[in-house]
Amino acid sequence: MTGAGGTGGDDIRRMARGGGLNIVGAAFSQGSLFLIMLVLALTTSGADVGRYSMCYALLTILTLFALGGVRATLTRFVAMRLADGDPGGVRGTVRLGMGVAVGGSVVVSVALALLAGPVADLLQEPVLRDGILLVALAVCAATVQGAALAATQGWRSQRAFTLIGQVLDPGLRLLGTVLALLLGYGLTGALWALVVSSWTAAVLAVVVLVRRLRRVERARPTYAPRPMASFAVVSWGSTLATTGLVWTDTLILGHLASAEDVGTYTVATRLVGLAIFVLNPINSAFVPSVARLHHLGDRDGVDGAYGAANRWIIRLSVPAFILLLVFPADLLSMFSGGYASAAAVTVVLAVGQLANAAAGPCGSVLNMTGLVRLSLADNVAALVINVGLNLVLIPRFGVIGAAVAWTTSLVLVNATKWLQVRRILGIRARGTGTGATLVAALPAAALAVGLAFVLDGPVAVLLVAAPAVVLVYVAILLLRGLEPDDRAMLEKVRRRFGRRSRGPSTDVTAA
Repeated sequence: MTGAGGTGGDDIRRMARGGGLNIVGAAFSQGSLFLIMLVLALTTSGADVGRYSMCYALLTILTLFALGGVRATLTRFVAMRLADGDPGGVRGTVRLGMGVAVGGSVVVSVALALLAGPVADLLQEPVLRDGILLVALAVCAATVQGAALAATQGWRSQRAFTLIGQVLDPGLRLLGTVLALLLGYGLTGALWALVVSSWTAAVLAVVVLVRRLRRVERARPTYAPRPMASFAVVSWGSTLATTGLVWTDTLILGHLASAEDVGTYTVATRLVGLAIFVLNPINSAFVPSVARLHHLGDRDGVDGAYGAANRWIIRLSVPAFILLLVFPADLLSMFSGGYASAAAVTVVLAVGQLANAAAGPCGSVLNMTGLVRLSLADNVAALVINVGLNLVLIPRFGVIGAAVAWTTSLVLVNATKWLQVRRILGIRARGTGTGATLVAALPAAALAVGLAFVLDGPVAVLLVAAPAVVLVYVAILLLRGLEPDDRAMLEKVRRRFGRRSRGPSTDVTAA
């Protein structure tokens, strides 16, 4: 077993470097998605916001369906083959995974195009038929992009994933959406922007993956279809269940309620999503490291990496959650007065995401240590609970019922996975710094509550309350002293931006 200061320490440093870059990318990605919803809300009707959200939900779910579990499989098996020094295994893994992704995406895209009319009728939005046809065009591109970027992450590098998946794709989508709306093309133009950005990012992702493979020693590809298929099938089901947990309430609302209700709910979820934007980028940097450390039998390294990832997620999310819980109506009023009524929805959703942040990447620990079947069972159970609660609560309580259903399911599944990681694997997140985080969060929250009595409107919240909360929170953390891993992450981010200020690199395949 390798000590935390050896292999595990190297992986945490790589996580800090990749996680720091990913956070910057995720901030841009979430900001772009937020602005898309804001522009739609200000320039179109609430119904069109809801229709766009339903199409985006379809794209997300069907892309993961087409991937067939390939994304997690490519990251895990490429990382393992590289750790073993097996160039033939790397090449075989990439070829097999990409072949499955391309084939699956074509099948799903064609099926959706043929069923566009019935799907629109099921959502009680016949006018969405053309929009669903555009989603069919985007599914193939999004699937190829997801698989190719996942393969590059097996090299424990996050640059391609961030620059293409979190900067280029959402950036082009935002630009295209704004142009389409300015030119008067409305919802259809916004969906065409989704298609164009997805295909552009897919082509670049494949180019980057090919360049990485050229750096691998030439060897005859060797394939491991059985272990890859076994992992992929279970991972596929687990990912579908997780995505269903995120998007099912949107689709059920579309069926049981109005498009306006879907729009209101989506605005609230997008606002809450800004608070937890660090979860995915840190998790993406964590996944290849924990796969490698577990494969090498480095339990101490896994504990340290898990603790560092958990600490980064919680600490970076806390200020945003404070603002969401104290100023929900003010923040929602950015979208226009019609959405301020979603304040209660925002608070309920924020509670669920807070539990998600507190649990950390426990689901990824289960997946990357081989317990994908257990993770699948957890996610399916959460999805069943979510669907059942939605069917019961939405007819009676509308969007509030959907929020309660989603939060309840999220709290239950995260608590279950956290316990399983501790009890079954014996893995304990080392160095989460929970006590220090609470010491810093409580005064910041008290300040926010005090400011709520004197501030009014989104401008005052963003220009006065937000900086004040962040300043108090960060100051207390700094006074207590940052952990070495935290300082490493900040230093990596500083160095990266320092290099870029002297001249940007044109090679997105660099580590």
